[in-house]
Amino acid sequence: MSDALEQRLVELETRLAFQEQVISELNEALTAMRLETAGNADLLQRMLEDLKMTRGDGPGDVGLEPPPPHY
Repeated sequence: MSDALEQRLVELETRLAFQEQVISELNEALTAMRLETAGNADLLQRMLEDLKMTRGDGPGDVGLEPPPPHY
């Protein structure tokens, strides 16, 4: 094999190894972001449920509320 061809082959193998490493790192970052996004979605859902419980969905049933203090 000629020196030029061997050098080209080594360069291609080096690039391939680098690209595989970058793809692996990107995959890890994407997995972490997906987990974080799922956690944030769960947190947001719990916060919305807590907010609904705190505020209610409106005035509610008037018969269940105590009379105002001036009565």
